[in-house]
Amino acid sequence: MHQENLRKYAKLAIQVGVNIQKGQPLIINCPIEGAEFAHLLVEEAYNAGAEDVRVEWNDEVLTRMKFEREPMHVLENFPEWRVQMLNSHVEKGGAVLSVYAPNPELLKGIDPKRVATANKAAGEALKTYRSYMMNDRVQWSLVSIPTKSWAAKIFPDHSEEEAVEKLWEQIFRITRVDKEDPIEAWNKHNASLRKAQDILNKKQYKKLVYKAPGTNLEIELPENHIWSGGSAKAETGAVFNPNIPTEEVYTAPHRDGVNGTVTNTKPLNYNGNLIDRFSLTFKDGVVVDFQAEVGYETLKHLLETDEGSKRLGEVALVPHNSPISESGLIFYNTLYDENASCHLALGEAYPTTVEGCANLSEEELKERGLNVSITHEDFMVGSADLDIDGITKDGKTEPIMRKGNWAFDME
Repeated sequence: MHQENLRKYAKLAIQVGVNIQKGQPLIINCPIEGAEFAHLLVEEAYNAGAEDVRVEWNDEVLTRMKFEREPMHVLENFPEWRVQMLNSHVEKGGAVLSVYAPNPELLKGIDPKRVATANKAAGEALKTYRSYMMNDRVQWSLVSIPTKSWAAKIFPDHSEEEAVEKLWEQIFRITRVDKEDPIEAWNKHNASLRKAQDILNKKQYKKLVYKAPGTNLEIELPENHIWSGGSAKAETGAVFNPNIPTEEVYTAPHRDGVNGTVTNTKPLNYNGNLIDRFSLTFKDGVVVDFQAEVGYETLKHLLETDEGSKRLGEVALVPHNSPISESGLIFYNTLYDENASCHLALGEAYPTTVEGCANLSEEELKERGLNVSITHEDFMVGSADLDIDGITKDGKTEPIMRKGNWAFDME
């Protein structure tokens, strides 16, 4: 049964995730622990007609060694050959599939400044590459697989083998791979997400108001904002799912219109370090104060990445009764935790979330109220105690979420 589900999962990632097209190149980013799954992904990609399929491997041991041993001047410079390779791939229409399975404590004990330096160098060097995905110019998708270190963090009281097996069970359930026809199940799920999008897009709320313990936040929305979620459409016309799993609908906040304080409800795994029990205070869109009981220095460096990293680039709504939340687990993996909880993102906004903003210049995006940054980091703020109201253009207050779930009929 495991092998059958593994094959179904690979097919789902290729056909629904990136929806690879005949003759299209594909890059697959994958940890070396996932070699078996990567082999299935490549096979399914070729079955679907892909050409020039390449796997870019990553290795936790080598990654930690790099941050421990490399001189700072090396961390300050992202390799130009990689920039050229990645830019060339997307410029010729190549798709990108990333198997995202980070060790939540991989870089624990490493000087946060070293990590922040390398992240900033990569962010600046890969702006063109990232813009192809932020603007949905090519298909891209994220999926996850268990690794020993990740599974052990979620299930510390089990053996390594048992922890990995239990995490596979959760992943197969949450991604609907355990269904007889996962692809059909995802078609139905995408349709249900479109219902929420349609309701919110018709409303065109001027402002959202968040209230929960430790949170009292107002978020203005740009004019002609677009709520998205589930499947997306690339410039090629191919429909794809950027995230598997996904339970969210999301849009962009106005970069200058965020005021108040928000407190996280789940740990944030930021590049191998955990940030937790933190709060951010905003004034006119900018973080003016912050606290963190865990990972204070890491959060500080994140906020100092660039001018835009102190502002919000995404607001996403996820019902508390989502399948991931109902598992009762903290996954320490943003792809999973963000789809168990309403979340916000520091940094870059998706230009596609405001009408007519795809492929605009940075200055034009700012003029339309969209944030610009070399980073985009989601953090979770949802819970069973969260209430969200929408403020209409004529000042009327309407409930959007109550006790973490939709306040309007989704049927």
